[in-house]
Amino acid sequence: MMTDIIKYIKDLPTSAYKIIIGSDSMVRNETCFITAVIVHRLGKGARYFYHKKTQRKIKSLRQKIFYETALSLEVGGLVHKYFADFGFEDPDDMNVEIHIDVSVHGETKDLIREVVGMVTGSGFRAKIKPEAYGASTVADKHTK
Repeated sequence: MMTDIIKYIKDLPTSAYKIIIGSDSMVRNETCFITAVIVHRLGKGARYFYHKKTQRKIKSLRQKIFYETALSLEVGGLVHKYFADFGFEDPDDMNVEIHIDVSVHGETKDLIREVVGMVTGSGFRAKIKPEAYGASTVADKHTK
């Protein structure tokens, strides 16, 4: 994945890029977690990758949201490290955002402060719904 991302960026290095990481889940007999990594070439399209992971059935919404956020942070850390190891002068310039599947409306509103704090405390920008399309649209698409 990272080789493809680097190639995509180097193919048009004059463009601005944003790396978006978001996770979503669906509970059935097990809980299916999807973490998506989107490379947005601003104004010129995007490309994405995703990883699927299944866990035992998680009934607690709080536990599920925290686990989704932790998965996104884990991938964010790996992506950031790869950019640093690959020789990008400042990997922080890669504009990495973590999209969290929470909203000011609904059951997840009480979790916003905590999960946004997790993300910003880890050095990433946090986005929540409706701006969190990495989680609520891209990752969600693959939980079905």
